[in-house]
Amino acid sequence: MEAFLHQVVAGLATGGIYASLALALVMIHNATRLVNFAQGELAMFATYLCWTMIQAGWPYWTAFFATVVLSFVLGVAIERILIRPVERAPVLTVVVVFIGLILILNSLAGWIFTYTIKSFPSPFPSAAPFGLHIVSAHELGSICVTMVVLLLVYAFFRFTPLGLAMRAAAQNPDSSRLVGIRVGWMLALGWGLASAIGATAGMMVAPVVFLDPNMMTGVILYAFAAALVGGIDSPGGAVAGGFIVGVLENLVGAYVIGTELKLTVALVLIVGVLVVRPAGLFGRVIVQRV
Repeated sequence: MEAFLHQVVAGLATGGIYASLALALVMIHNATRLVNFAQGELAMFATYLCWTMIQAGWPYWTAFFATVVLSFVLGVAIERILIRPVERAPVLTVVVVFIGLILILNSLAGWIFTYTIKSFPSPFPSAAPFGLHIVSAHELGSICVTMVVLLLVYAFFRFTPLGLAMRAAAQNPDSSRLVGIRVGWMLALGWGLASAIGATAGMMVAPVVFLDPNMMTGVILYAFAAALVGGIDSPGGAVAGGFIVGVLENLVGAYVIGTELKLTVALVLIVGVLVVRPAGLFGRVIVQRV
């Protein structure tokens, strides 16, 4: 029973990271109707920035918050410089831009930081918290950090004028322009916020998977699965999907197929959801008259 509980708690910890990345994917999809395939590489590059600051002697949490700010600025810059010029282009053109961004960030990280695997420090103690052996301090801390981030994002979109304006711009751009909302900048801020959330997920997962330019390859696949399971147009569904995928991945990997084949869980979930319920568990089924 203790081993089972450990797998569940560890699944919740990784599921929170998947939920953060899935939320970032859903935010950009709701604003642009596009899936940001480069979200994982943005998180990876931001994690390298944090590692550089820590190596330079910065305290962990100072480097953490500085990285979040830099990631926000990077997300806004990418939207303004790369995405805005092709926003009315065919979908295939935008997909090519995303693929190019993946290659650029991955190669840039390898060129600057090398492809040598590095250890990334955890801000939490190594000893088990409260004498519990079913959860590590990093897993518990990761869950807490993720929940704080998700609650802050919810409060921002629910209670602040800027958050409400961003929601309006994403849901109905034309009406938003009529009431004076600068839709273009709202979308850019959405990219920045998604990039900052992804950076948080990268810094939380790096102590577990170690730091290298390809560290987010598997993680972003699980995040895609989480977004699809919960609903690609539902922020709350993406969060729920992240926790579901995290726990399911751990349990199936530990008791059914083994850890070597855990990545197939994400692939099976993606294909299964697309076949059975493309809108996801909490997504809206959109019907259009043609």
